[in-house]
Parts: sequence; C-alpha cells; structure tokens
Amino acid sequence: MYQSITIVGNLGRDPEMRYTPSGTPVTSMNVATNRKYTGSDGQLVKETTWFRVSVFGKQAEACAQYLKKGSTVLVEGRLQSDLKTGGPKTFTRQDGTLGTSFEIAANTVRFMSGREGGAAPAAGGAASGGMDDLPVGNEEEIPF
Repeated sequence: MYQSITIVGNLGRDPEMRYTPSGTPVTSMNVATNRKYTGSDGQLVKETTWFRVSVFGKQAEACAQYLKKGSTVLVEGRLQSDLKTGGPKTFTRQDGTLGTSFEIAANTVRFMSGREGGAAPAAGGAASGGMDDLPVGNEEEIPF
C-alpha cells in the first residue's frame, strides 16, 4: 500500500530545527494552504488549512537555513494519522476546545519563493519560480 500528499503553501512562522537523540536534524514547519471559491450564496469564501510538516536530514538543515515566515514551499510526503482514530491528530486547546492537526512527514521540500523571499534555489528538488511570479492579466496578454 502507498499514500502520498502534495501541498503548496506559505510558512506561518520561521522553521524550528532540533536534533534527535541519534543526532539526525529535524525541522518543523507550519504551512498554510489557501483556497478561494464562490459559495452557493454568491459570496467569496476564503479557506485556509494548516499543516505541520517535519523534515529530516540534510533537507531539514537547508529548510532551517533558507526558509522563513512567508516563504512558499511545495511539500511532498506522507500524511501521519492519529494511531487511535486513524484521522488527524486531535488535542485540547488551553481554552478547552478540541483542535485537530494535519501532520506531514516530508520526503521532498521544494522552495518556491525566489531569493528575495529568503529562499535558496531548492532542497531536494529543482528550482522553480514562485506562484507570485506569474504575470497577472487577461488572456489577450499571454505572450504565446
């Protein structure tokens, strides 16, 4: 059996790196994905889903060094579920409400922001331009 998840989003805060007892670097990142659509009532709906991403090894070091809050990343990995429920991990917030956490163990992290966004060309993948680099205009302005 095999499962994989791919997300593209922005870091909600600076990555945090630590080391396992065996000395393996691990970087944790909070990544927000955004979706906009028009609801049945005709109103624009903005939806944000947060993911907690763990990156290991040399990629973890590169992520900690080059990424910062706001950087755009593409993450490929596997979704980690709660062993008890099989769904997202659940927790109780300080105010007593129930919260859930979607957690990803990353296989590959690609930096989508340019150098001005604080990112190096790539970690574990080819360099690519960010989605913010795409021209905005109507179809008549497409250069091909």
